[in-house]
Amino acid sequence: MRVFLIGFMCSGKSVVGRELANHLEQHRFVDVDRAIEQRIGPILPWMHQHGESAFRTVESEVLNGLLVEENVLVACGGGTPMAADNMDRMLEAGKVVYLDVPADVLVLRAKRSGGDRPLLFGLEGDALQARIEELLAVRAPVYRRAHLHASATEAPPDTARAIATMLGVPVK
Repeated sequence: MRVFLIGFMCSGKSVVGRELANHLEQHRFVDVDRAIEQRIGPILPWMHQHGESAFRTVESEVLNGLLVEENVLVACGGGTPMAADNMDRMLEAGKVVYLDVPADVLVLRAKRSGGDRPLLFGLEGDALQARIEELLAVRAPVYRRAHLHASATEAPPDTARAIATMLGVPVK
């Protein structure tokens, strides 16, 4: 089984993914952003130099390899489903799980993350809130196409257990 975790930046895909991997024992956990960093180095300076379009090309290339791998649990980047036909291909290849988090919670999490998100870099206060709401309004319709939706406002272990149950996997 292939499982793809999608959602907005700071929705918890990486941390929930690591927790969910404990329930999906036969699955290799892959964080798309970390896999990209292995190819290009730190994302923020690379995106400043090459742009978002070039980044999305690399992201899609990484995803291509994961779409054919068996028993993989993938924490996608926030924009992964938005590029090219990535969402359609994920929906065909496995189960797509949307980690749903309200905008106000995303703003708080983005503030705590230290501003290292390329599309939010340098934003604070009302500008950060507005940018998150703007991007979320564009992305949410695509995210909602996921097979499964999970609220990701609880602790990551709780969210992972809820997703495992939705997937029909025994919960530890």
